[in-house]
Amino acid sequence: MKEREKSEFDQKVLDLRRTARVMAGGRRFSFRATVAIGNRNGKVGMGTGKGQDVSAAIDKAVNQAKKNLIFFHINKDKSVNQEVMGKSSAAKVLLKPAKEGHGLVSGGPPRLIAELGGVKNLTTKIIGRTNNKLNNGKAFIEALKKLRS
Repeated sequence: MKEREKSEFDQKVLDLRRTARVMAGGRRFSFRATVAIGNRNGKVGMGTGKGQDVSAAIDKAVNQAKKNLIFFHINKDKSVNQEVMGKSSAAKVLLKPAKEGHGLVSGGPPRLIAELGGVKNLTTKIIGRTNNKLNNGKAFIEALKKLRS
């Protein structure tokens, strides 16, 4: 039996949905997984994958996330350097730097992605009207891409 090697990245499932398509004879179900990965030192990625079962969808999403890795700078306070906003579809996310000891004040996908990136002190606010986890995660990644080092 083949054993998996330990990856340098930690992973968390942001969203898991059952999708269906109608065929002759009934519905066919599959799963869509949205996964974020990070090395807790300024490298994060997010990907989605679809499969007939949950584990296949998660594996595909992890492979996709490894292809979409980004690097961002973390300052000495374990925070970001400046205030920045990211947008993806109807989702808007605002990132504000915070002092040492402030903690991670965030919710939903931005919190999980920030933890995987190694950020300890940050304030985020989801400003957009959507509560779609995939788009909120994408908006957070777009905000991280805008950061200056």
